[in-house]
Order: sequence, then C-alpha cells, then structure tokens
Amino acid sequence: MQIKDYQNQIYSGVLGKIIGVYLGRPVEGWSFEKIREHFGEVYYYKGHITGAPLIVPDDDISGTFAFFRALEDNGCSARLTAEDIGNAWLNYIVENETILWWGGLCRSTEHTAYLRLKNGIKAPESGSEKLNGKSMSEQIGAEIFIDTWALVNPANPDRAADMARKAASVSHDGLAIDAAVYLAVMEAMAFEEKEIDTLLDKGLEYIDNPFFKELVGELRRRCRAAEDWHEVRDWIASEHGYEKYPGNCPMVTNHLTLLMALIMGGDDFNKACMIACSAGWDTDCNSGNVGCLNGIRLGLEGFSTGTDLRKPVADRLYVVTSDGGETVSDAVIETRKIVRAATMLNGEEVEIPKERYAFEYPGSVQGVIPFDENQEEQVLTRIENAYDSTGEPGCRISYEGLGAGVHASCCVDTFIDLKPKGKEGTSYFDVLCSPTLYSGQEITACVTAVEDVNPDFRFFIQYFDENDELAIRYGDSVKLKKGRNVIQWTVPDTRGHAVYRLGITLLSRFRVDGSIILNTLDWSNTPVRYEMGRSMEMTPSLTPWTTTTSWLKTFVSSADHFNPDYTVTFSICHERENGVVTTGSSDWDDYTVSSVITFSQQDLAGLAARAKGHRQYYGAVLTGGCAEIYKQKNEQRTILAKEPFGYRIDETHRLAFTVKGETLKLYIDGENVLCAEDSEYSCGQAGFVVDSGAILGDGFVVERA
Repeated sequence: MQIKDYQNQIYSGVLGKIIGVYLGRPVEGWSFEKIREHFGEVYYYKGHITGAPLIVPDDDISGTFAFFRALEDNGCSARLTAEDIGNAWLNYIVENETILWWGGLCRSTEHTAYLRLKNGIKAPESGSEKLNGKSMSEQIGAEIFIDTWALVNPANPDRAADMARKAASVSHDGLAIDAAVYLAVMEAMAFEEKEIDTLLDKGLEYIDNPFFKELVGELRRRCRAAEDWHEVRDWIASEHGYEKYPGNCPMVTNHLTLLMALIMGGDDFNKACMIACSAGWDTDCNSGNVGCLNGIRLGLEGFSTGTDLRKPVADRLYVVTSDGGETVSDAVIETRKIVRAATMLNGEEVEIPKERYAFEYPGSVQGVIPFDENQEEQVLTRIENAYDSTGEPGCRISYEGLGAGVHASCCVDTFIDLKPKGKEGTSYFDVLCSPTLYSGQEITACVTAVEDVNPDFRFFIQYFDENDELAIRYGDSVKLKKGRNVIQWTVPDTRGHAVYRLGITLLSRFRVDGSIILNTLDWSNTPVRYEMGRSMEMTPSLTPWTTTTSWLKTFVSSADHFNPDYTVTFSICHERENGVVTTGSSDWDDYTVSSVITFSQQDLAGLAARAKGHRQYYGAVLTGGCAEIYKQKNEQRTILAKEPFGYRIDETHRLAFTVKGETLKLYIDGENVLCAEDSEYSCGQAGFVVDSGAILGDGFVVERA
C-alpha cells in the first residue's frame, strides 16, 4: 500500500494523540486516590470542573509535532541523525519558555538535555546515562514525543524503530529508549495489524533488553488474570511505583500503565483512555500515547463507539515553538505535514489541498466553532463535516429560524485569547504565538449554497484594540446564490493589533432554515501591507515602565529582553549571539521587511527574514563597520554578501530587507547597498536579530514584494 492509502489512519492517530492528552491534562499531577474521589473514572473532559481551558498548550503535543520538523528541515531523508533532531530542539525551543518543563539542570530530564545541546554536546551524548545518570536518562519523556516517528512510517516498523531510537536518544538512554522504540514499532505496525497481542509480541522483536521484556511479560500475565484494571494498577503501584525508581517521572511506572490501558481497554478507544487517565501518574502522557496507538489501530470508526470526544476538541491544538506562526494549528494541518514527509521518504506523490481549510478528512472541522457573542441572537444549530453534491468535502454550517434581528455565526481562532476565563490550571505552559492572519492579507472562501433560498454571507474579524479589548470589524454582505460562490475579503487595518478570530456570519431579512457548505477557506502569502507604528500610538496608556502589551505578544522572542519602548516601538536586548524576534507565518515568501533602527552597543543587529525557527533564517545587518547579509543554519552562519558601511553607535538608519525568489537585497536609508543569491529558504517569518547588545526599533512594516 502507498502512503495515500494510510492518510485517514494518520489523521486518526493525530486525533487520538490530542484527544488523549486533553482527557488526561486536567488530572495531571493528581493522585490516584484524588482522581477516584472526585471523578471515579475519567471518561470525559474535566477542564470545565478543574477550571482549565480544554484546548491548552501541552508539552506532549508541542514536542511531538515540533521535534518531528527535523525531518522536514533535512529534506525528509531516511538518513536523519540524532544530531539533526537535536538541532531541531535548539531551533524550535525558546529557552525557559516553550515545550519543556523547565525544572532545572539534573532535575528536569528535557531541560538537562537542552542545556547539554546548548553547550555544544551533540545528540545522542546529550541524553546519555553516562553524562546524566539513570535518574535523568530513564524518565518518561522519551516516549511522550515519539508518536510522529511512527505516524510518518506507516507499516514500516524498521524505519520507525530507527527514527524513534534517534529521537529518544536526544534526551534519554537505556530502558527509556527501549520503551519509546517499542511504542513506535507497535504504532507503525498498527496500520496493518489490529490484534493487541500480536503487536505486543512482534514489538518485542525490536528490543534486546531482558529486563524490559520481563516487565512486559509480567504485565501481560497480570492483565490476563485480572477481572478489572484496578487489580493491575494495584500491582504496578506496589511493585513499580514512582518510589521504586530514581527521578521524578520514571519510565517504568508509566510505560506499564500505558500497556495496561491498551490491553484492558481492548478495542474500546474511550475505555482505554479512561484507564490511562484514571490510573494516575502521568495521565496526559499515557493517555496521549494510548490515544495515538488506538487511533491508528481502530481508525476513525473507533471514535464513534462511545461518547463523542471529537466534537469539543474540533481538531484544535497548539504547537508552541519559536516558529510562532505555526502555533495555532489543527489535526488536519499536522496530518498534512506528516503525510507530505511520509510520501517524500517513500519516493511517492500525494495530492494535498493548497487551502488552509479544506476539511478533507472524514469528520474534520479544523477548529470551526460557534461564535458565541450575543448568544441570544445566535441561531446556528450545527457544525459538521459534509460533502456537497459534487462529492467535494467541506464544513456544513446549519441554521434554524434565521431572520431579522438574529444571526448564525461561526469562527476559527487565528491567535490566542489574551484574557482567558478561569484559572489556568497546574503546570499550564505559556503560549508563545504569532497570529496566523494579519491585516492586509486576502481571504478567499468557496461556499456551496445548498438551498433554493439562501442567506447573506459576510466575513468578520475579532481583534484586540488599543485598549486590549476585543473589537469586531465586518466585511460587506454578499447574497449567496444557489451553487458555488467564491467570496473574497482583504483584512482591514488593525494598526498592528492581533487578529484573534476570523468569522463568518449568515444573515437574512426573512426566515430561512437550512445550511451552507464551506468547501475551502484560505489566506496565504505575505500581506499586501502590514504595519505597526509607535508604541504610544498603539497603546495610549503606555508608560515608560510598561514591559509588555497585547500587540507585542504577536512576536515570539528568544532575545533576553523584548519590550515596548516608550519613545519608539521596540527595544531588543541580548547578551550573546543570535537574539531573534519574529512574527508572521511559514507561507510568507516574497516580501520586504523594514524598520527604523537605532544601533546601540552591539556586535551585530538588523533584520531577519524567512525564519523557520530561530536558528534558520536570513539576516540583513550592520556589524563591525560593514553591512552584511548572512544565512543562519543551526550554529553555522554563512556570509552571503558583505560591504563596508560606516556607522556610529547610537546612529539611526532605516533598514529594509527584500527577499524575492532567490534574490536577497539590503537597503539602508533607501539605497540598495547589498545583494545576494541563495535558494535554501523560500519562506518564513520576519523580524529582528541582535548579537551582544541592544537596538531600538521604530515601526515595523511588511510589504509583499
């Protein structure tokens, strides 16, 4: 079979992963006794009870889908190395901010591995027992990030084992790598093999560790003899509880719990995740791995045998990295990346929709949810995946009693809620994020109107205004005609403030009932023009002591200090090489980024373009009496063009960096001073870079080239 034949199962595995994580997240860190006392068995999401949002940033999700990008960044080569994956850690992690639990050196396994990498120790030595000891190297983290290495290798356990071993070795060693490989192999085989016992048997063929094999064998015997999962859980607690192993989240306890949930849950997706969530220990990690494996093994049909766990999630997830424009994501977008990489690995081809929203997988809605402002006026009744009369997929939006004075409205998130309701919950990770949608971008929707009489259609955006309050801007109403409609709208100028949501409103002056099908929704490429002005223009209440604003949060910074500046717009300070600040998304290709920069005491500073992470980008800078264009790739900085340019400390210059095709041009005060050619990076985000010093940025403009 070809990769295209496994696409639905890959999507199902992605869904299973995020559903499992969101089920287990609210009770992460709770004792078994506390979970039992409050909930008994966790069959459904508990965030509404514990006070945490349903869709939250989580290391299990971010790490799984971010570290996998090492494959994309290295041409989807089967010769990917552990060092390549370690480089992805350094590129996509913002230190002390994203993906990991930053618990400290020799306290947090992943933080320890990151520090080893940062200090020049390459993978796999970065995760070795020799360097870090068992208390760090045999923790759960090797397993929780491993699913994508199986998803990209459907029915290919040999290659899944190889990639999983390399990925796990970045931060772990010994038994932890065995467990990660065992899980990845079973997931890869589950595309074809559905019997749990067969998966467990064949998976062990990839493991040499006799202790690990003995553990798995004993667990399986306990599961066969038990009438209830609680009996097996009691055995794990007494013989292999946390106190039996060094470290704070040992692999053995959690891997046994994962296997118990898989075996005792059988072919019931909901039950297996329930066991993983209800048993305690690392609930979101274990449930996420079980959910992915069973998502692959049982397919999309596996989600329909119990309580509907798909609808509340609506495909949504966050992948929190330095690549901020890719933070707000969904299961379809992440599936496309995996499918694309898998086909390249196999030398195959596959058709993937170009539009951001195409709803091509059964049941997918890609984060389309009701817009619940003025709920008493909302007559939206249902959002669901559907096919039009030509067989093209889409998202059906249904309404009842739509008429004068009411509306049917839905939306997709394009940024994060800066004022979330309720408490964030224990170990809530920060969301570093850039919007996916900007002023000046052109939106296109293809809509099938299925009724004889149809409503009016109009776009709207919800954005954060200068007072950090949510405001709405509407487009013009368009009368839908029966059949296919193509509707376009240019996002209005929000003066640099973040677009939080893009919405669709259906209106009618007289009563209509029925539905429309949103076949595709897209915006792509660079904005025609996106501009931020001075700080005081965007935040009238700004003071010299203000350290952050809502519009500043549209940038992702790995610089030591990134703040609004009272006199201009930004101040950026960094004590070492490569302090980077970016905004935008991965499909920004040909554009000019510009700002008026005051150069303080720094070794190098200027603009960044086509950034994918913070160690893969082009820089256009002033440094050491010269103007320079360079390419940053991991730790290597390659000068592409360089000319003398005299400037003094505290001078101000307007820099503009144009990237168009393979041509890179730096303009200083309107004059083209440098030109270079390079083809490695074709698209990505824009921003600033500072080495060992500080700059002030007055304004920020991105224009399509």
